[in-house]
Amino acid sequence: MYLTPQNILIAGATGLVGEHLLDRVLSEPTVTRVVAPTRRPLAPHAHLSNPQGELLEVLPQLHDSVEIAFCCLGTTIKQAGSQEAFRAVDYDLVIAFAKRARELGARHLLVVSALGADPQSTVFYNRVKGEVEQALREQNWPQLTIARPSLLIGQRQPTRLAEDLLAPLSRLLPGKYRGIPAHVLSRALWRLALEEGSGTRVIESHQLRRLGR
Repeated sequence: MYLTPQNILIAGATGLVGEHLLDRVLSEPTVTRVVAPTRRPLAPHAHLSNPQGELLEVLPQLHDSVEIAFCCLGTTIKQAGSQEAFRAVDYDLVIAFAKRARELGARHLLVVSALGADPQSTVFYNRVKGEVEQALREQNWPQLTIARPSLLIGQRQPTRLAEDLLAPLSRLLPGKYRGIPAHVLSRALWRLALEEGSGTRVIESHQLRRLGR
């Protein structure tokens, strides 16, 4: 069964995936309001509410009810500056956003995680991604969709040199390891948001590519 959501909450709307997702959602005729808190202003739109400021400060100020929440937050250890700063974004902010979204009435959370997420991993990045997935499961969402894309392909601002160099090679890898364009991921997320279900669903990168075609 497919839903026709009208009120959407998005975190990370200025990021690579979030930008594509925001454009997609705002173009949908069934959507009447999109709430997208950001640090820098977004382009005005009749259906967009764009509270500005640090996310942890903005979240308590949100009061409009929503049905679906998308979390596209994410950084790198290099960009964040330390493992602690990385965890503050990829774990603490994600959990705080999800908690507030649930308080606002959202019944379905879709979160962008990463290929290889595992709370037992010896790789710090993968371990944090796995730990946040685990913590989100413990929030007991009526419907939780965890997307695990491989290397994201697209033009970031600011650019990430290592990812730009790896992107052409990642297109040659098989199955779930092949890179996925951000616009394809955003289309997949929206299709998944329209599907009514219950419990937790984990979608690997090759499935996301197929859904986003």
